[in-house]
Amino acid sequence: MVRGGYTSRRGRRARQAADSARSTPRQAESSVLATDGRVYLRPPRSADQNEFISLMQASSAFHRPWASAPTNEERFLIYLSDAGRPDFEAMLLCRCEDDAILGFLNLSHITRGALQSAYLGYAIGSPFARQGFMRDGLELVLRHAFLDLHLHRIEANIQPGNHASIALARGAGFRREGFSRRYLKIGGRWRDHERWAILVDDWQARAANG
Repeated sequence: MVRGGYTSRRGRRARQAADSARSTPRQAESSVLATDGRVYLRPPRSADQNEFISLMQASSAFHRPWASAPTNEERFLIYLSDAGRPDFEAMLLCRCEDDAILGFLNLSHITRGALQSAYLGYAIGSPFARQGFMRDGLELVLRHAFLDLHLHRIEANIQPGNHASIALARGAGFRREGFSRRYLKIGGRWRDHERWAILVDDWQARAANG
């Protein structure tokens, strides 16, 4: 669910930005954003390149046609550059026992003011699928989004045939709000998506009910 379509010019800018970012504290440290004892979330850093790319390359068939993830150095550097933008929160999902990267979750197009909203994208590496890791990661993202980032609304756009992703969103408290025709271009095709969203009020009510 990472958006593609980056130009070569943007790729050059991203490479320059990423080279500069390597010397910043954000890239030098792995700051844990949230954890439940089994998994944790942290921002990506340049040292993750080989592990992240290897995982995404090995998972490309598993992700197709539902998601588009960085599978080479140029796209990873663009992702790293995006992670430094104020309207983009990039988070790697990692396992506590060995710090292995399991997948990623992103909050993009973060809008402040009267909206206080963001779009959610995520993908799990195929070796770690169907083990509850992404379910745990999504719970951590919602906690981070609503408590730390003070957002009001999170929207996830999911292809109708992606039943596992729809079940994941529904299980986390998202509600289907509508249908968008030919909404995102993934794998070279414009694809229909369902709009699923959760409000901070929904999340708080669900947490209160256990």
